[in-house]
Amino acid sequence: DPDGSIPVGYIWARTLPCQNPACGAEIPLMRQTWLAKKDKKKIALKLIPNQAAKRVEVEIVGADGQALDFDPEEGTVSRAHVRCPLCGSTVDDKTTRRLFREGKAGQRMMAVVLHHPKRTGKSYRLPTERDLEAYRAAETALVGARQRLAQAWGMEPVPDEPLPPVETLGFRVQRYGLTRWGDLFNPRQQLALITFADKVRRAHAQMLAQGADPEFAKAAITYLALTLSRHSSYNANLCWWEPLGERCFNVFGRQALPMVFDYSEQNPLGPLTGNWAQQLDICTDIVSSLQEVLGRQATTEQGTATRLNWPDAYFDAVLTDPPYYDNVPYSDLSDFFYVWLKRTVGDLYPDLFATPLTPKSEEMVADASKAGGMENAMRRFENMLTQAFREIHRVLKPNGIAVIVFAHKTTEAWETVITSLLDAGLYMTASWPIHTEMQARLRAQESAALASSIYMVCRKRTTNEVGEYPTVRKEIEARVRERLAQFWAEGIRGADFFMSAIGPAVEAFGKYARVEKLSGELVTVAELLEYVRKVVSEFAIERILQSAQLGGVDSPTRFYLLFRWTYSHARVPFDEARKLAQGVGVELTTLWGEGGLVEKQKDYVRLPSPLERAKSAKFASKERFETMIDALHYALWLWHENQAKKLREHLSLTHGTSETFWQVAQAIAEVLPEGDKEKQLLQGLLYGRKSYRANDPQQLRLTNMM
Repeated sequence: DPDGSIPVGYIWARTLPCQNPACGAEIPLMRQTWLAKKDKKKIALKLIPNQAAKRVEVEIVGADGQALDFDPEEGTVSRAHVRCPLCGSTVDDKTTRRLFREGKAGQRMMAVVLHHPKRTGKSYRLPTERDLEAYRAAETALVGARQRLAQAWGMEPVPDEPLPPVETLGFRVQRYGLTRWGDLFNPRQQLALITFADKVRRAHAQMLAQGADPEFAKAAITYLALTLSRHSSYNANLCWWEPLGERCFNVFGRQALPMVFDYSEQNPLGPLTGNWAQQLDICTDIVSSLQEVLGRQATTEQGTATRLNWPDAYFDAVLTDPPYYDNVPYSDLSDFFYVWLKRTVGDLYPDLFATPLTPKSEEMVADASKAGGMENAMRRFENMLTQAFREIHRVLKPNGIAVIVFAHKTTEAWETVITSLLDAGLYMTASWPIHTEMQARLRAQESAALASSIYMVCRKRTTNEVGEYPTVRKEIEARVRERLAQFWAEGIRGADFFMSAIGPAVEAFGKYARVEKLSGELVTVAELLEYVRKVVSEFAIERILQSAQLGGVDSPTRFYLLFRWTYSHARVPFDEARKLAQGVGVELTTLWGEGGLVEKQKDYVRLPSPLERAKSAKFASKERFETMIDALHYALWLWHENQAKKLREHLSLTHGTSETFWQVAQAIAEVLPEGDKEKQLLQGLLYGRKSYRANDPQQLRLTNMM
């Protein structure tokens, strides 16, 4: 730029034509329009409808410190539902996807990210004709480069391998017409990546021509290929601009490939996160660190965990992090990198790159799309996992240990893992939840995702002792409560707390070859975990309410408190909610219906807020309140509506004189996050508690905080 600034990134929006015949404008699809969102730096794109030109104009606002007179959080697309800024008409999600598949979507450069070598921070401007010309020049250059490299490499340089079927776990982009791996990169990104790939291949040829040792040259080029592979995840049209850090987020903000409507394109040689130089530094740093840590040469082998290539009783320890049930489609996602590695070092490792995409037939993932349904997928996963654990048992020395890492939010997955462990002759001697996930990761937002993984230390079972269920139950409760006290002191909460109890429970019952009821009937892992959930529920409620006297708290109220503490406002699978309810003696199906405590959404469950429940005439007109939580929600609605007299009457007729009622209200408020609307309602109600009991209309002043 004239002032010396360098374009380091570009913000793009995919576009769709408005479906209103009287409008027809090209709608830029943006989830939100922030460019920088920091305490002292707030810059955003303002979308300005130009009715005369039937076009959405753009302005950058806030760069000179002026206040924003619009809400950048309001974009034009949400979950594929599109709103036209000109005429206000909408396009539903099904139509949006159809238009993409029909090739009617386009893209528009919305902003340019700049960096000045002599100044800190980033600045922004609108794209100029010069920016657009540069992009069009890349499109033209790509045509020639593809033809030249296809002839030289003997394959299409831009990955033309197909994406997996749309029903594959974690994939959604196919519904928008992106059907090949090369579709995940715009033409300029394609040109950059195939140019890097060509340079990597040429570097190998040049090293050999200069007399380098072939194995050394192969190793050096492999690291360069890995650099390119990593860089490709920051140089795709599924990357997104993160305004809090003013940086480009890579494709794998979570372990899936969702659609991104407004994406970030970076200058691969610029200073943005993920550029070529940074990825090269990461690769070389890892190599250096491994040399320092190992101190000697390490041996790596490619194989299957179900058939280990070592003799019996060979290892002192085995450490493994097995697939997390149905959480991640590992092989399908790895194809993102495989297609680029094949184009750089595929000829150096012909055995590894013999197939068009990664082999998937022996992958240990519970993927319904590959197994003819979830039931078959679950059975297949359990059988393969059991065989893998049996192999661990076989290669372990008699006094050896196995450390197994697992994380999943459903007890169904844990039942599978524990059953496989026990069937393989391994039992757990210790366990610990360890934070392994980023708190800001995408899965943590409005989801029931875990922050911790459970590290399980296992040994070979040396006895065939049979445990009696009544005795084992006592052992489970004692062990679980002992460890839960430790976990509570360590600050472990919510879904992680429930999962952390599984380890101590398995320590108690896993030492037995089998656990039997007095009748001789085998106690299943599912039954044992159901009892564990009951123990954890009682422990958690005691700690949350800071009291072991729970007789005054009815079961639905306990369930509500536990759900908010565990999952906040997230949707959770129905079966997990059902098991949580079972732990406190509640039948979940009795809690839903119009204005009910529970809302069922297909295979998921959520708990509506008090104000959401109040929208139901059935709830708003209630006269009898059989549960404490119903009475509390009704009180919160009356407080919100400033119905002081009715609120006082309601509290006096229900639970307003009960200390336990206010203790529950305080507990729910404390488990909800800051800024939560339900938390604000509870805090407002609690603030006026004395005036409600004073029976003085002049003292009861309700302030609507919402």
